[in-house]
Amino acid sequence: MKLGMFMMPLHPPSRLLVETLREDREAVLLADRLGFCEAFVGEHVTDAAEPISSCVAFLASLAYETKSIHLGTGTVNLPNTHPAMVAAQVAMLDHMLEGRFVFGISPGGLMSDVEVFGNLGKDRTEMLVESMDMILDIWEKDPPYDLIGKYWTVSTAKTMIDEIGQGRIAKPFQRPHPPIAVTAVAPFSKGVTEAAKRGWHPISANFLLPKWVASHWPKYVEGCNAVDLPASPEHWRVAKSIFVADNDRDAREYGKGLNGPYAFYFKQLMRKLIGSNGRSNLFKPDQSMPDSEITLEYALDQLVIAGTVSEVVDRLLAFRDQIGDFGTLLYACHDWIDPMLGKRSMELMATEVIPRVNQALGR
Repeated sequence: MKLGMFMMPLHPPSRLLVETLREDREAVLLADRLGFCEAFVGEHVTDAAEPISSCVAFLASLAYETKSIHLGTGTVNLPNTHPAMVAAQVAMLDHMLEGRFVFGISPGGLMSDVEVFGNLGKDRTEMLVESMDMILDIWEKDPPYDLIGKYWTVSTAKTMIDEIGQGRIAKPFQRPHPPIAVTAVAPFSKGVTEAAKRGWHPISANFLLPKWVASHWPKYVEGCNAVDLPASPEHWRVAKSIFVADNDRDAREYGKGLNGPYAFYFKQLMRKLIGSNGRSNLFKPDQSMPDSEITLEYALDQLVIAGTVSEVVDRLLAFRDQIGDFGTLLYACHDWIDPMLGKRSMELMATEVIPRVNQALGR
């Protein structure tokens, strides 16, 4: 099992943006030093609690400071941006990282972003597919492109001056393109099946019950089988909220306490998903469960692994038994209310927990 990280990120809106951006960069740099294999960073435009507006720009700020970690967009919300812009910026970032890049994509789930870009009522999955088809065509073909879709048009036919390079969009460093990953947030996700048919790899969200995370693997296998592609667990990434502490008190108060950063994260997320998005099903093992029983305490108990090294190792092995084999565990980053505890958790995760998990798995 490899160890990566995933940050939305999510911070109290009262914190200064200059501080949270510095903290998020520090977390990625620490992950690089600790040997994390990859780091995914999200983006949102209209949320003071999730303030990275461009994951491509944020990752570019880390390109020449990181040494070995692969950086991933987690995710570029494709309906919000013209595909030509995405193709050009992602290709540039792939060159800056000299191939240490994973292209994570999604239709975007923050409804205020959907509204601000004029996409309320539109089929955002259809928009994602059209955008990706155009991006891949741009990377594969030579200009003037002449791509016409339902939502976008891409052409430089009228203004191209080929002998001086005008009218060309850069192709990625990795050929034919960087590996592509998609987030999976729905139980029995049909999107996972369709992504697998295209050779794209799933990232299961950290706010899903293990029961629903387990439902993603059969859907991935279904898609791979449909196009005769091998379905390897190595290609499945699973995100999880984890806090590793040196003692039981810190584990209980910081990881499970109602004033801790994990409680803040799930309080925010539940308000967005249950309150305005109608996604209470994500938190229910049985859909007959009333919404009133989805309390913050319940979410922390079901969705956060917090404890000392031995406890976290045991719970991760039990979690893996529940969902099956997978390739990369993505440690979900949360606000550093206490920077020392936040950094120590990452250190223990990399140096103690994952080695012991892999030893138990015979790896």
